[in-house]
Formats: sequence, structure tokens, C-alpha cells
Amino acid sequence: MDIEKEKNDWSDEELEAAVDGYLKMLAIEKGGQKLNKAHENRLLREGVLSNRSRGSIEFRMRNISTELSDLCLPYIIGYLPAKHLGAGVAQRVRAAMIAKGAFDPDDYVPTADDQALNAKVLKLEQREMVGIPRGIERPQRVSGTTSSFLRDPLVKAWVLKNANGVCEGCGQDAPFKLPNGLHFLEVHHVKHLVNEGADLVTNAVALCPNCHRRCHYSSDRDEFTASLYERVDRLEDE
Repeated sequence: MDIEKEKNDWSDEELEAAVDGYLKMLAIEKGGQKLNKAHENRLLREGVLSNRSRGSIEFRMRNISTELSDLCLPYIIGYLPAKHLGAGVAQRVRAAMIAKGAFDPDDYVPTADDQALNAKVLKLEQREMVGIPRGIERPQRVSGTTSSFLRDPLVKAWVLKNANGVCEGCGQDAPFKLPNGLHFLEVHHVKHLVNEGADLVTNAVALCPNCHRRCHYSSDRDEFTASLYERVDRLEDE
């Protein structure tokens, strides 16, 4: 049976069964137990997915890995994310994962509200992250009582988590810890969003308050900003 034809014919029930099987296998792998993918595949074909081939189910598992990877969530090592996943398939797979409680989609929605952004970042920063978030290449400007930009909470959480409590400007430890135990650092866009900078990890650094203010107000702000590109390898000059 042709896999490309099969993937267009999957019912919601089949997708949910695939997600259930995937999450079961992910829990086994994360728990440090030996994962027998062939066995789990066979169990799925003995149930709701009885009309699906082994290869078709393997491909669907890679689709699920793609969705988790896009959110920087851990995925099964043996199921590398599939490339070129169609928008319709991706939407249905993601809906099935949300229905099974794999993640809360609201945590990943960009926002221009600082309070909402920080609430999302607080949740995301405490989770295991894999890979690098896509971010927003051209953040949308939102008008209100003040002008602000839509921000990707996953980008901010990733930058803070990657810094691991150390200022990327001066190399010193964060000045203090928050009540939840996380280090306090601020995320700065090296090329400012107002200057059409991107909300990407390649344009964002975690700084202590002193270094952050130095980037904005000091007499040597241009020189200090230039030094960030030398200190932080991931930064790309826009």
C-alpha cells in the first residue's frame, strides 16, 4: 500500500491511536527502559490501526516527532522528524496530540503583552527543551495604549535556559534567584525589534540588569553591543 496515499486517508480515531502509541513509547524511553519499537508497532496493527502497514505507522510516528520538535519538546530518538509535512496533516496530528494532553497550545502562542509573555516563559523554562525554536523573523507590531511587538515565548524561554544563570554580556552569575528558584536575567534583542530585528535566538541574549541597561543607555553601548557578537557564538549580525 502506498504510504503517501495512506497518510491522506487516516481517520481521527487512527491518528489518536497513533498519538497514544507514540506517547506510550516516549514515556518508556524517557523512563530509561528499553524501547522495542517493532513490538509496539505490531500492537498498534493488532488494534485500531489494523488496516495500516508497518511502514505507514513508522512514517506517522515521524510526523508526531516533527510536531514535538517544532515546539522544542523531547521526541523518540528512533523516530527522526519527517521533513515536508503538509499543513493539513500537521494540523490534524497536532490536534490529536492536544486532545491527548501532550502539550498546552496556549503556552506557545506569541503575545505582545509582557505579563502574558512572562507567564508563558515561566512555564516553558522549567521544561526539558530539545533543539532550537523557530522564532519570528519579522515580529508584528501591535498598537494599543503603547506600541509593542508580538514575541515568541519559546525563544525567550530557550535563551534564558541556555544561559543557565550566567549573564552572556559580562559572564557573571545572575544577580539573584526568583522565588521559583530560577535565575533572574533579562532577554535583550541585539538588533532592536523597533529597528526590524528578528525575534530569533540568533538575535537575543540573556543579560543581567546592568548589562541590559548598558546596551541601551551607556556611552559605550555600540562597542558593548558589538562585543556580544564575539562573546556569543549563536548571534548573527542582521
